[in-house]
Amino acid sequence: MYVSLSLLLGATLCPPALAPAAPSPPRAPARGPCHDDPQASSHERPRQIDAGRFITSRRSAVDLPLPEETDSFFFVVYGDRTGGPDEGVEILRAAVDETNLLGPDLVMTVGDLIQGYNTAEPWMTQMREFRDAMSGLRAPWFPVAGNHDIYFRAPAGVARPAEEHEGRYEMHFGPLWYAFKHKSAWFIVLYTDEANPETGERNFNKAECQTMSPEQLAWLDETLEVTAEAEHVFVFCHHPRWIGGKYGDDWDKVHRRLVAAGNVKGVFGGHIHKMRYDPRDGIEYFALATVGGHQGGSVPEAGYLHCYDLVTVRPGRIERATLPVGAAMDPREITGKVSAEAPRLTRVVPRVSGPVFIRPDGSVSTEVEVTLQNPVTRPVEMELRLTSGDPRWRFTPDHAHGRLTPRGTRTVKFRLEHTPGAIDAAFQAPSLAVGLDYLTDTARFAIPVREHPLPLDVSSLPPVPRPSKESFLQLSGRAHAEVSAAAVPLPNGPFTVEAWVRARAFAARQGLVCRTESSEYGLFANGGRLSFSVHLDGAYAKAEAPEQTLMTPEAWHHVAGVFDGEEVRAYLDGILVGRVPAKGSRTANQLPFIVGGDVLGDGAATSTLNGDIDEVRLSRGARYSGDGFKPLRRHVPDEQTVLYLPMDGALGPYLRGPRSAGATMKAGARLIQD
Repeated sequence: MYVSLSLLLGATLCPPALAPAAPSPPRAPARGPCHDDPQASSHERPRQIDAGRFITSRRSAVDLPLPEETDSFFFVVYGDRTGGPDEGVEILRAAVDETNLLGPDLVMTVGDLIQGYNTAEPWMTQMREFRDAMSGLRAPWFPVAGNHDIYFRAPAGVARPAEEHEGRYEMHFGPLWYAFKHKSAWFIVLYTDEANPETGERNFNKAECQTMSPEQLAWLDETLEVTAEAEHVFVFCHHPRWIGGKYGDDWDKVHRRLVAAGNVKGVFGGHIHKMRYDPRDGIEYFALATVGGHQGGSVPEAGYLHCYDLVTVRPGRIERATLPVGAAMDPREITGKVSAEAPRLTRVVPRVSGPVFIRPDGSVSTEVEVTLQNPVTRPVEMELRLTSGDPRWRFTPDHAHGRLTPRGTRTVKFRLEHTPGAIDAAFQAPSLAVGLDYLTDTARFAIPVREHPLPLDVSSLPPVPRPSKESFLQLSGRAHAEVSAAAVPLPNGPFTVEAWVRARAFAARQGLVCRTESSEYGLFANGGRLSFSVHLDGAYAKAEAPEQTLMTPEAWHHVAGVFDGEEVRAYLDGILVGRVPAKGSRTANQLPFIVGGDVLGDGAATSTLNGDIDEVRLSRGARYSGDGFKPLRRHVPDEQTVLYLPMDGALGPYLRGPRSAGATMKAGARLIQD
């Protein structure tokens, strides 16, 4: 009856929430124009040139068109909440917080608000939980009934009421079908879980149960007459019956009515927990994914994700976008302190009590202490987790949680066991994953998890036989090797870093042997032009070859950088090619030493080499002076040697130095014999 419609127009349904950090959103796929979209148009929206609305004191030949002043608005649509774990309600709370940042006029749902499939008491508990989460919304919200909200399930012997949870739903959520007007649009909510008119069965898997009652159809006819003068009409229901199959063909009689109305622009449904678009006869049909419901997430970019829709309504046009939960941020949360301090946590490096000693038989049984220091003025939540791709490792415990007070320190003990066996290609060292959350009074900011391989002591293992032929480390442009900061304990003062390098090509920014990050030192060959930089007293001193002195691709070159306490020098094939006066204290960091590239602040390699590298050596003291020297093709380690990688052999993924495993091969780096 039309009377029920008028009563509905006065009904007010709900408000607002809290929210934890939501999962990181997937990258949006690139898209071209959708030619099936009945709303798509190659025409720009109307814009106006209006001197009365534009003020400047500058002259310009350009007229900046102004947006048309129209009565536009936007609303948000939520997908299913249920079918997944109970914690899914936290995703709903996160969506509520994000929706408040966007400030829509209203929010619609498409059903399955609560887990349901139960009796009255648990149904009431779940109803209160859902309404509590939605109470955080600043905009009014409007529910749609789904099967989870209606279906009654009870132990054997308990009678199922004919109406199941319908009465309970209408008492606490609102009518099963209704409509309301907002500005230039009408919103119609339909009910797709009515009982089979002959058997009373409710089953969304049976086509004969997917019919609309004469009562609801008559109401829809009346409502479409009332809304005939509206520019836009939107329809919402739970089951996407328009896709047919198990839903049968009963929707066709609804579709014909919507087409005949002429102003129905979109129909929104849920239930299938994935996005789907089915335009038909000028009406856009959308199935939504989830907001906390069961979500396998098999292909997020193809619509298998937690998300919500934004629909913008303008005269003559509808715009629609989908936002993954977690995509919207509150800029008011990013204070100057947050902006300055959070990045410092990406540079936190755990201190490990000592290298992990490997016995001659390849076994390990030891304990290490891991110490983490919070460098910021806010508390930090931490998770430390030991992992390895080698199943022969056992860790006790395998992870630890805790909170670091501002500027505080925390130490955790781990026991490591490795079964006896060769250090072969399957061997992998343990890695410590450090996860940190920066905490404010109102939010938490997740710092990207960083992996820190634990240093190994393999001094008791038999030496790697020197190959009969020369060998070198082959790098592909992504591949590299890295040495932990603990394995390169270079004291302040004079030092020398050198290597033999053969590049297939030189990138515009080309790292060779580096650990620079507003600190430390690095040899570069940007565009083939050798340079050596050392960070002293807060600034880089850089010795660089002349522009015309370039390294030759596909040829072996010896490169060396020297700091003698008075100047920084760069040598190419034993010839001095650059020098600058330099004094001061070297700025230290705890980042890895990268062989075949440079390092980022999070410890990852960058500017990696497409070529080969050999005979890497880091030494205390200035090994070379004057205008030149004759480079040795093979070095000899001595008391001044801090690190020496002759590239003569490996233990599993580890390049073996004279006394220890010196570097870890990464991203496909491999030893090749000449």
